[in-house]
Amino acid sequence: MATSSQHKSLSHEIKSVRRAAYFFLAPALIPIFVFFFVPALAAFVLSFTDFDIYSLSNIAYARFVGVRNYLQLLKDPLFWKAMTNTLYYVLVGGPLSIAASLGTALLVNSKLIRFQGLLRTIYFAPVVTTLVAVAVVWRFMYHPRFGLLNYALGFLGIAPIDWLGDPAWAMPAIILMSIWKNFGYNMIIFVAGLQSIPAQLYEAARIDGANFWEQFKSITLPMLAPTTVFVSIIAMIGNFQLFTEPYVMTQGGPVNSTLSIVLLMYQQGFRWWNLGYSAAIAFVLFGFILLGSLLQAKLQKRGEG
Repeated sequence: MATSSQHKSLSHEIKSVRRAAYFFLAPALIPIFVFFFVPALAAFVLSFTDFDIYSLSNIAYARFVGVRNYLQLLKDPLFWKAMTNTLYYVLVGGPLSIAASLGTALLVNSKLIRFQGLLRTIYFAPVVTTLVAVAVVWRFMYHPRFGLLNYALGFLGIAPIDWLGDPAWAMPAIILMSIWKNFGYNMIIFVAGLQSIPAQLYEAARIDGANFWEQFKSITLPMLAPTTVFVSIIAMIGNFQLFTEPYVMTQGGPVNSTLSIVLLMYQQGFRWWNLGYSAAIAFVLFGFILLGSLLQAKLQKRGEG
């Protein structure tokens, strides 16, 4: 009987703890449910309708069209152009940004560098600067006649480049600006990862005669693998959501060379009021981000194994 009584007491205690946990989590979970899951579910339902500007005044005008919006995406050359541009931005800009972040983290974390705190603040400053303001300033820097970059190229004897007006240069120009704007955030994460590596490993490697490159290849990179995967996933998710830079600097031009998936979604939803079609684009983008995240997580587990 005593054992049965103890079990009942323990079960009651566990239920009390669970009720207390739900009580303290409710203030956070309820807003997340109301302002995230409910709108996401509504948008998912919306993607199966032809919801447009007329449906805003009367929901009865919205008709269920099944997967027509998704099938239309597959036939839309503008969608594939936007997807190609976005993947180009993700696959080129992402690795370059991570490499710049890691290189800068190694620099500011080095014991040979003075004023490390000041350098970290300077490199992190672009991250906390308003992206729209940065895009406007860089747009002037890219000016074909009076821009600072072409002025510098003139000293090297290189002809001016129409950075934002040439389809071949517009996306690289946006990538360059984005790297400058965002690398400081990942730099701070890499610095934290570098500082978590035991100093004894480097001391043992130096005693064994390992040079800087050998230490970097055999100690730094393997120990930073979890941090690198985390940074890669965060960078990929952010890069897939490319919007402000092309919206402010090029409006998706020239000839749609900088049109991104999110910019196309915005144009369809808030310029042409094809809200059902826009919602379908949003969930296709969600699918790509989810697949990319799962792939990187799988690669991390395989690397650890």
